[in-house]
Amino acid sequence: MKIVALCGVGIGTSAILKVNAERALARLDIEAEVTATDVAGVASMGFDAQVILTSSELVDAIGKTNADIVVIDNYFDVDELTAKLETALG
Repeated sequence: MKIVALCGVGIGTSAILKVNAERALARLDIEAEVTATDVAGVASMGFDAQVILTSSELVDAIGKTNADIVVIDNYFDVDELTAKLETALG
């Protein structure tokens, strides 16, 4: 399973989201590859992703995808990530 953590520039924010998504997945006992990327890289990095994690501001920049887009309000809130990933991954 592949999950993409998306931010606008791809340096700090996506790395924070990636680490906290990995923590949330560990809580759920789900193994997945989490990749951090920016808007420019989402097409290549997210083409085979099951889930793309991002902020509400970047949803329109993602473009066409088969992945579930999950809007995260607080990248530091592992509880929010856990709940939303659990819903997205069923």
